[in-house]
Amino acid sequence: MKKNILVLGGKGKTGRRIVARLNELGHKVRVGSRSENPAFDWDKPAGWPAVLEGMDSIYITYQPDLAVPGAKEAIEALTRVAKGQGVQKLVLLSGKGEVEAEACEQLVINCGLDYTIVRASWFSQNFSESFFLEPILHGHVALPQADTKVPYVDAEDIADVAVEALLDIKHNGQIYELTGSRLLTFREVTAEIATATGRELAFTAITLPEYTEMLTMHGVPEDYIWLINYLFVEVLDNENNQIISHDIEKVLGRKAKDFSDYVVETAATGVWNQPVEA
Repeated sequence: MKKNILVLGGKGKTGRRIVARLNELGHKVRVGSRSENPAFDWDKPAGWPAVLEGMDSIYITYQPDLAVPGAKEAIEALTRVAKGQGVQKLVLLSGKGEVEAEACEQLVINCGLDYTIVRASWFSQNFSESFFLEPILHGHVALPQADTKVPYVDAEDIADVAVEALLDIKHNGQIYELTGSRLLTFREVTAEIATATGRELAFTAITLPEYTEMLTMHGVPEDYIWLINYLFVEVLDNENNQIISHDIEKVLGRKAKDFSDYVVETAATGVWNQPVEA
């Protein structure tokens, strides 16, 4: 049976992949974005009922992160509107090892609707579609927590799991933790990208205060710097975030995409060889 599904953050890293998959399967997909009509804006709840009207299920991503102040209130308000609009199922993208995100999860779990929680480790795509891309393009990656190991998960795998959760009731009430199949440090990631692109990429280990000072000098907003500090201190160094899970294999019946495969595929697109503006 075809469903009406709202994908919040439908133009983001996971959202746009989910939209593409659902469209291919013939479902009616509504993209939740400020640029759509009706528009979805987390800061304008008065407009939410129009966006949620007629939807069977919702994929929820909260920007910039479930850890930021105001996220819990927004998620709780969204669940109320969802119930009022007759939505049946919520799939929440959460962060593995994030205590604040787990507080938001509880709001979804206890709201009275069917749900699936998808806890993801750090995305592989952070190096090609997000905040780690620019230093790679400049040829010099300088980051704190240089030797902390992370089981990076591919956004394609997250999208595949989310689509399964949206469409199959057997995933109702489940919490899935999504990781890649091995642990990598920033130093190792940089080396893999250098090998795949044939570029010389330098890596320098720096302290977190040095990193935040660098972000400040580049004009990065204070709230974003707060989030970066939170992610490096509370999440990246969290022992739980360094545990490899096999939930991708459990849900999809196949192994998680290896980081090296992501690197080879991404290098072929040329994204890491773009000219840098002076």
